[in-house]
Amino acid sequence: MSVSVFKEFEKCEAATLAKLKNEWLPETSPQALLVGNYVHSYFESPEAHQKFIDANKGEMLSTRGKTKGQLKAPYKFADSMIKTLDDDEFFKQIYEPGKKEVIVTGKIDGYDWKGKIDSLVLDQGYFCDLKTVYDIHKKHRNGEERNWQNFIFDRQYEMQMAVYQELIKQTFGVDCEPFIFAVSKQTPPDHEAFHFESIDTQYRMQEAMDKIREHQERYWKVMMGETKPQHCGRCEYCRSHKKLTGFTDVSALEVN
Repeated sequence: MSVSVFKEFEKCEAATLAKLKNEWLPETSPQALLVGNYVHSYFESPEAHQKFIDANKGEMLSTRGKTKGQLKAPYKFADSMIKTLDDDEFFKQIYEPGKKEVIVTGKIDGYDWKGKIDSLVLDQGYFCDLKTVYDIHKKHRNGEERNWQNFIFDRQYEMQMAVYQELIKQTFGVDCEPFIFAVSKQTPPDHEAFHFESIDTQYRMQEAMDKIREHQERYWKVMMGETKPQHCGRCEYCRSHKKLTGFTDVSALEVN
């Protein structure tokens, strides 16, 4: 289990299982993911960055006109995001010393978990995660609680930080403080550094771990084929496999 897989199971068990079994892949554009990984690979190492470009040049490089062989516009803009971080001494002081892309593993209540740390500084007791986001200050609607929240809580990054903190401790025996560096896809890019020290944030991290302990047994059984997955009924996978079986009363139609 990983944080990304857990969060996908929360959205739709059927779609997640189909992806894990390589039976289905979403048709969404990979561009947003590639831009984020492009930025990440730069701060991993020059070799990793070039390897990433070589591996994805079919998606990233222009194939026609005067720009043939050059990076497409989204990745050229990603260079400005990289420069924003590269020119910031605080970011470089905190992020650069760490060992990059460190695999950590462990168990949460007996279930196997793994994660990959963007930048780990064990001797100083902290780790960093690098996020690319369209707008750091954009508010996001919480459908369950009917309120607004920031992008970190909207994407459940507090869960990721809590799990990574636990897995680092199990792997290396060191308690580490989590930090997030975020850079936006605006012109010019915004950037910010976040810690998780407040009582409210610590409570949210504990809530996230409680949620994992509550639901991971079911998700694990779905992964192992012991339990039939539930369909959310709304995602790309469910829409493509939907069959009508009867009528729904108009008053029961759910809206977002």
